[in-house]
Amino acid sequence: QVQLVESGGGLVQAGGSLRLSCAASGRTFSMYSMGWFRPAPGKEREFVARIIWSPSRTYYAASVKGRFTISRDNAKNTVYLQMNSLKPEDTAVYYCAADRGRVVVTTTKADYWGQGTQVTVSS
Repeated sequence: QVQLVESGGGLVQAGGSLRLSCAASGRTFSMYSMGWFRPAPGKEREFVARIIWSPSRTYYAASVKGRFTISRDNAKNTVYLQMNSLKPEDTAVYYCAADRGRVVVTTTKADYWGQGTQVTVSS
């Protein structure tokens, strides 16, 4: 089992920045990738970003590419989502997720989920 705990959400003005953290514990050595997701109109959730463990690769949704950066700290078993140039439409609960095996990069299904952290961007 893998446990995920997100933090770092909050209220920020449009154009501002936030950094989300997702701390993993448990059988973290078995993970293949971790990602960030958020609810979207008409969908349960949408893909935001993913980082593959080995070899290290990152992927982004078109809506956040160039503004968000996903990274990891292996020593801390933590994945980060640096969010810059935030827009009101980025307002959502952001969920961290992890997968044990290979997945389609943009899939919104995962083996493990965190509880979510709220991001609110005011105009």
